[in-house]
Amino acid sequence: MGEFWPVPDVLGYLAGRWRVERSVRDLASGDEGRFEGTTVFGSLEGGGLLHEESGTFVWQGVSRPAERTLRYLPGPSRGTAEVRFADGRPFHDLDLTTGRHVTDHPCSADLYRGEFTVLDADHWRTVWRVRGPAKDLVLTTDYTREA
Repeated sequence: MGEFWPVPDVLGYLAGRWRVERSVRDLASGDEGRFEGTTVFGSLEGGGLLHEESGTFVWQGVSRPAERTLRYLPGPSRGTAEVRFADGRPFHDLDLTTGRHVTDHPCSADLYRGEFTVLDADHWRTVWRVRGPAKDLVLTTDYTREA
């Protein structure tokens, strides 16, 4: 085994409930924030998973509820996924067959570059680097499977 844990079926791996801890760093201002909550990957009618994340986001000392919904659909290759926003717009592809995946998402003038790494059966991480005229961010999220 190498540094990453290969996942032959990303949807099978993700299914279930995960504890989420995310740090957000604004590299331009030096501000830092934190999100803590839960992500549930539940079955979608017709195949795939519905990703529902909820928790608390603290930014500049202000705590507020935060949530997001994504759709993880079966991808073009066995064991991969196509990730879409709640409204169906494409977000990114996801292939964890090697335990690591890098993907891009252009958003207006900004570029989101995501790195997904699987550490073991119950831990994975995403790091999104966001660059653009108005953004210079690093978002690091650690996921731990809940029993």
